[in-house]
Amino acid sequence: MKPVYFDNAATTELRDEVIDVMAQVLKANFGNPSSSHSFGRSSKSLIEKSRKAIASCLNVSASEIIFTSGGTEADNLILNSAVRDLGVKHIITTKIEHHAVLHTVEALQESHNIDVSFVNLDSKGNLDFNHLESLLQTETKTLVSLMHINNEIGNITDIKHVSNLCKANNALFHSDAVQSVGHYNLDLQDIQVDFIAAAGHKFHGPKGVGFAFIRKNIGYLKPLIFGGEQERGLRAGTESVHNIAGLEAALKLCHERAEEEHEYINGLKLYFINEIKAALPGVTFNGESENLEKSTYTLINVCLPIPANKSAMLLFQLDLKGIACSKGSACQSGSNKKSHVLSEILSGDDLEKPSLRFSFSIFNTKEEVDYVISILKEFA
Repeated sequence: MKPVYFDNAATTELRDEVIDVMAQVLKANFGNPSSSHSFGRSSKSLIEKSRKAIASCLNVSASEIIFTSGGTEADNLILNSAVRDLGVKHIITTKIEHHAVLHTVEALQESHNIDVSFVNLDSKGNLDFNHLESLLQTETKTLVSLMHINNEIGNITDIKHVSNLCKANNALFHSDAVQSVGHYNLDLQDIQVDFIAAAGHKFHGPKGVGFAFIRKNIGYLKPLIFGGEQERGLRAGTESVHNIAGLEAALKLCHERAEEEHEYINGLKLYFINEIKAALPGVTFNGESENLEKSTYTLINVCLPIPANKSAMLLFQLDLKGIACSKGSACQSGSNKKSHVLSEILSGDDLEKPSLRFSFSIFNTKEEVDYVISILKEFA
């Protein structure tokens, strides 16, 4: 059996079509986009073509797309700008956000003395919307930052409902959409979110590139990175033309193939759920990841009925068997700490059991699921 890659929430394999586009751009469009000669103009034209195509996928204006190095930079740009430039004094979020948001909020709390409120969650990690609405009852300039899809347990937040609550209470709304852009076709005219963050490598595009959506007329924002006037003065530095072209190609392919690929991957997830329940009685699912309506079709997070003496080196043992999965966010892989997401929603007993995240893509198969289940049975 060839190695099985079930860690697509961490990063995804590049599509061949994306590699072809990037290789062509690397060869033919090497000019600096800020140069005024034909080589530079050719590169600049490609960037603006990509910006328009990405904006079209989201039903927004090209001027509302700012290219970044990925989701983390986009989150930092948005949150810092909201506090520094838009007068936000109060941020509402949850304790199960990605650390790109949580650590940025913590830094802003220290440096700008802002107020931070955390929305209550139930045992599945779902938002208490009544509590959110009560937190919005304030005269203080407020930003709500809630991820669209949780990267560890897959819960889907109704960001349209959140955006409506924010609009009704004169609050700004930012959503880390890193796990949803490229997997769901988002219409940002229908969903009146003010900001989103996205990363190309989560949907079969290149690493090192992403974007921030910043709704027009939101107010004057200053750059975080100073230098040239690239990206409308918001992000200095020579643009990575081949990565931006790859980002565009990946998003367009996901957009065009959304229905068929969603159906295929959702089928894999359902098959995995049924097979692991049959093979390992007592297995449970963290968050809403078993619920096909309330969680993303791309991942599950399972709490395994495996004895402690067999689970200590479980990820290492699975890796030796050629299986790639994770305990949670790849950004925490160098840490011995338990997942901050699971620590927030699980009871003590369940928190001590081994939990694993398996995440799927169009490149996975049922045969791979069968192999993974057969190996997990050896540990039970």
